[in-house]
Amino acid sequence: MTDLRAALTAQPVIAVVRAPEIPDAVALCEALAEGGIAWTELTFTTPDVTRHVAAAAKAGCRIGVGTVLTAEQAREGIDAGAGFLVTPGLRPAVAAVAREAGIPVVMGALTPSEVADALDLGAAAVKIFPAKAFGPGYFKDLHGPYPGIPLVASGGVNATNARAFLDHGALAVCAGTDVVPPQTVAAGDWAEITRRAKAFVASLD
Repeated sequence: MTDLRAALTAQPVIAVVRAPEIPDAVALCEALAEGGIAWTELTFTTPDVTRHVAAAAKAGCRIGVGTVLTAEQAREGIDAGAGFLVTPGLRPAVAAVAREAGIPVVMGALTPSEVADALDLGAAAVKIFPAKAFGPGYFKDLHGPYPGIPLVASGGVNATNARAFLDHGALAVCAGTDVVPPQTVAAGDWAEITRRAKAFVASLD
């Protein structure tokens, strides 16, 4: 878990891919990496996602799986080679599977009580969702009672506000449709994905 936190500190962007199809998961991850985003989260909302995770993991990509709701999905993701799991909310069964496998989980939360529960469940980091609804200042507020807590901003984060989330205490941010629009991914337009990733990363400087 410490390793994940350190790695996210060095490269604080996770691309979250929600696409109706992924023609080439390895090419997708490589396009993002070329643009400066090393971490990719594929989600269970994409059909046959574990096949894509397995291909990317075999190629050495920093790949995780998200929208993990059940213990069964957690096991499927880990068996496919996911290096980390992400949940949209508090999922004790998912946390138990991740803990047993030694795989870090980034657990979704919103309220201060949920943040505490996520930490108690062993989350390596806590994903605040939807981040845009509460704004960057909310992250500074959470660090009052929870100093040093690893928070990840997710939901409505884009090139215009990502820097503000980091400045107010987020360890990392999730880049969604601003970088990986579903139809662009489905079309396999990797050059456009790289362009968008570069623009997002540049906004953090």
